[in-house]
Amino acid sequence: MPDTLRGAAVIVGIGELKPERSRPGRDVMSLLTEAAYRAIQDAGLTKEDIDGFVMDAGMEGASGFNTTMAEHMGIYPTFATGCDAQGAAGVTMALQAAAYVNAGLAEYVLCGMAAAIDTGGRRRPAAPTRTETSGSEFVVPFGPTVGANGNYAMIARRHEELYGTTVEKRAKIAVDLRYNANHNPMAIFHDTPITIADVVNSRIVADPLHLLECVMPCAGACAFVVTRADLAHGMRHKPAYILGGALGISRNNLQYVGEITVSPVGRAARKAFAMAGYGPNDVQVMEIYDSFTITVICELEDSGFCNKGEGGDWIQAHDLTFTGDKPLNTHGGQLSYGQASTAGGCAQVTEAVRQIRRDGGEHQVPGPTDLIYVTGSGGSFSQQGALLLGSDATL
Repeated sequence: MPDTLRGAAVIVGIGELKPERSRPGRDVMSLLTEAAYRAIQDAGLTKEDIDGFVMDAGMEGASGFNTTMAEHMGIYPTFATGCDAQGAAGVTMALQAAAYVNAGLAEYVLCGMAAAIDTGGRRRPAAPTRTETSGSEFVVPFGPTVGANGNYAMIARRHEELYGTTVEKRAKIAVDLRYNANHNPMAIFHDTPITIADVVNSRIVADPLHLLECVMPCAGACAFVVTRADLAHGMRHKPAYILGGALGISRNNLQYVGEITVSPVGRAARKAFAMAGYGPNDVQVMEIYDSFTITVICELEDSGFCNKGEGGDWIQAHDLTFTGDKPLNTHGGQLSYGQASTAGGCAQVTEAVRQIRRDGGEHQVPGPTDLIYVTGSGGSFSQQGALLLGSDATL
């Protein structure tokens, strides 16, 4: 076995459900099962071939989720773990699975996650728990807002004050990604184009972030299958090679850090690029986690695509559409494809695989797609993953 994960494992099957505003009568388990079977079939495998699980119940917080899913699907793996990386779970699962198959713990690892939303637009909660933390004692009672909006608003405000990253600059991200979604029938906003003016004039959600700069919670699911590179020969699709990756963690709460515009993806990106043997200038396509427009800007800066503070201007200088010079979030990103909780970050991974296969259909990048950079982000810049996928192990 190789002494590094570079090229040791590949993604050979992908499966997704179209993000929807709600999925009446569906729970996390049923949605994930459907996406998982699509991934298994896409790989040309059967459920009997699956001997490894890396499953995530999303924000549901369900315990014993692997065993529940195994029983529900009629799959009984010989190795299984969970993944507590929130929006970085898709990237992290790929790396976990690569390590497991490389270590001989499994041959075909099924990875997946889902989110269920009822007709009232609410995520279905897990059983209530009570755990006192520094956040619940010293942050929650004082705001900033429900969910992550307030934290990312503070990041956006700080970035704007330091570097002049106004809403007009941030808005271009939402517009370019919406163009990509308009060419992707799977995207929730497939049929709704927007302009810079639309973004700027949309209502404030958490000052200075506007509605069209923020993700909309959706129901959906995403899954993929990882195996050893040598087992992928002759399989149904061109494999996507896992060339490098890492997960960076800086803090749990945004309030307990010095400079809030610095994201932990920087640490992950440096290790991922070093493992893969490439740098940002070699990347042909980017699938960057986009919970908010400011998330993309900070990740681009900290990943090394531009200097700190230059992200807003970098965005203006480049075309991020799938036909542009810097294709980014070619499926529409979570801003326009849809964010089904942690499965939104998983869709960054499956879209990268699709682009490597040249199976993007109407939103296929016309240029080369041999090296793709993927990120995931959990919490409010709490943990972020970086992953490099390639069309060949010997790139």
